[in-house]
Amino acid sequence: MVSVVEFRIDRRSGVATYLQIVQQVQQALRLGTLVEGDRLPTAAQVAATTKVNPNTTLKAYRELEREGLVEPRPGLGTFVSRTLARPTSAADARLREELRAWMGRAHTEGLDREDVRALVNSVLQERYPDG
Repeated sequence: MVSVVEFRIDRRSGVATYLQIVQQVQQALRLGTLVEGDRLPTAAQVAATTKVNPNTTLKAYRELEREGLVEPRPGLGTFVSRTLARPTSAADARLREELRAWMGRAHTEGLDREDVRALVNSVLQERYPDG
């Protein structure tokens, strides 16, 4: 099965491009957007859509392989080998709705993406200091 992941690279983020790819795959695995058996886009496909050097994508895929999340299959591509998703629950849906509502209030109050990111990261650090 071909994946539906589409990488978005933020060149101003200060995060290395290959790490952005790794993080986006990990997030897709946590959310269940990518599942075991899905094929990741080829380095050439990623380069065509993001203007990222194919070697950068290959470096990201090697890191994901090192973490045991994907496996290359010569001549076929790179495939998801395990998920990071938890079994979904009603609590997940409720929390997502609460977060969506909070984001709406933040937007109404005039916060932009980076303001929201700073707030979330600040609270995340308070709640999970070792993360």
